[in-house]
Amino acid sequence: MSLHYQPGSVSFENVIKTFGNVTAIDNVSFTIEPGNLVTLLGPSGCGKTTTLRMLAGLEHPTSGRIMIGNKDVTHLPATDRDVSMVFQSYALFPHMTVAENVAYGLNASGVNKIEAKEKSEEGLELVGLADYGQRYPSELSGGQQQRVAVARALVLEPEVLLLDEPLSNLDAKLRRHVREEIRELQQKIGLTAVYVTHDQEEALAVSDRIIVMNRSVIAQEGSPRELYEAPASSFIADFIGDANLIEADIIATDGKTADVAVGTLRCSLPQRGFDKGRVQLAVHPSSVRLSLRDQQSTGLTGTVRRATYLGNQMQYDVDSEVGSLFVVDYRVEQAIPVGSDVSIAFSNRGLALVKTA
Repeated sequence: MSLHYQPGSVSFENVIKTFGNVTAIDNVSFTIEPGNLVTLLGPSGCGKTTTLRMLAGLEHPTSGRIMIGNKDVTHLPATDRDVSMVFQSYALFPHMTVAENVAYGLNASGVNKIEAKEKSEEGLELVGLADYGQRYPSELSGGQQQRVAVARALVLEPEVLLLDEPLSNLDAKLRRHVREEIRELQQKIGLTAVYVTHDQEEALAVSDRIIVMNRSVIAQEGSPRELYEAPASSFIADFIGDANLIEADIIATDGKTADVAVGTLRCSLPQRGFDKGRVQLAVHPSSVRLSLRDQQSTGLTGTVRRATYLGNQMQYDVDSEVGSLFVVDYRVEQAIPVGSDVSIAFSNRGLALVKTA
């Protein structure tokens, strides 16, 4: 195999980026270890794409430092950085064959034609398109075109692979399939990758770590499990897990756990630095338990306002004594009709005390 990869680390140190009077990135610092896939996740306008563009050299910071490996690249142009980028739009040349598209960057950088052809073939083999070299982009599906774009980036043997919303042009089923392929390929060759998306499920599925951005700063950084199960704020709980945010009261603590009251319900949760008093509780939709209410029922009271069948799950909107609740229930054979009075309880998992964002 002629393709060889030396994954590099990435470091942002107190990076600020302004456009006129607008601060797009506000004192952002993070480190990515070699061989990891880290996702920049956040809503539109949060700063994730600007961060990726600064790493690519398409934008330069107003202040701060950017490192790739042991090299300070803060003010280097894109052509002098050992990175490759996969764009949202694929950016394939329609008049070139697939093999010519993959070899384009190699030819442009002066690699001889024989070596470029060999690496192009290896790149297509890596992404499962070894027999597609002589086709044109118009003869490929969207998923195949995206794999060609990935191959074109990989043959440049970058220290860091950058992926800017790479699946946004694909339908839902194909997105899931291609994201699995990208993750498997990244792990197979041990490449450092920085992945930008606004899709929470996509980020959870592909990432070693996730950096969630909001309003130009990092809201929280951690593993997918840490972010989902231990959100640092109500913003993270809502954005990552579509959590219900409920007013609750801590009635006792012992330094590790907190006894929490939500109406008539009681639960014991990790204290997470909170003191006795009013708090906000994040409850994931799948952690809400509904049952038809009768005279023996306990728990919170509510009424089903909307019920939606989605094949493998029911989704309910419930008006309750603690506010409107969004509920995901996998007991599709026991669907609760709209208008039903229900008793509401919470499971032991999927609950966390959070700070107000």
